[in-house]
Amino acid sequence: MFDRYAIYEIESLRDRFSLPNGVPAGVKRNYNVSPTNYVPVILVKDNVRVLQQMNWGFVTQGAKDMNGVFRYKTFSAKSETVFNKTMWRDAVRSRRCIIPANGFYEWTKTDAGKHPYYTQLADKSLFGFAGVYSSWIDPEGKEHATCAILTIDGHSTTLRQKNRRPIIISKADEQLWLDPVVVDANDLYGCMKSYTDDMLSVTKANTALTSPKAKGSGLLIP
Repeated sequence: MFDRYAIYEIESLRDRFSLPNGVPAGVKRNYNVSPTNYVPVILVKDNVRVLQQMNWGFVTQGAKDMNGVFRYKTFSAKSETVFNKTMWRDAVRSRRCIIPANGFYEWTKTDAGKHPYYTQLADKSLFGFAGVYSSWIDPEGKEHATCAILTIDGHSTTLRQKNRRPIIISKADEQLWLDPVVVDANDLYGCMKSYTDDMLSVTKANTALTSPKAKGSGLLIP
């Protein structure tokens, strides 16, 4: 299951994702992003790309509280079923976003137990996950922006295992993915591609990652 990633090149977000208003204050490096953390998210408002922070864990508009983030693991959604399931189908058609990242973590079984590996693009550059977002109003009337990352079945020859991986939107597809006018499922599925191992770099990470409280760049070091 995919549930951790890293985002630390905050100073590069503006240029990489063409954000005319830049990066708002409060966006911080996080080498161990976990569900329910606040994360930077890119979307289009009034035909302009903007970055705002959202809670990682999708909450539907009719939810009574945010407990479902834990109970139903709404921080990720299977790309194969997003157009069919009530929870996701409206969001994938009209509320798509890109969630910037430097890399993500995968766990593999070893004789000593599970060990984390850090996966990033082969050129070590920033990229964006395919995401969807929602706006949820709590019983007190406060609005909460929440998001989820789409995943796809993937096979890692490096780790010798099959696992669900977050979808990385290619730079060429980012504009289409963010365009709220695009609603055709075939066009959108064209953006949901699995990356091959030769396009990725996989290295051992620190076992301290098992705790969501562990932070800092040392997590990238075995």
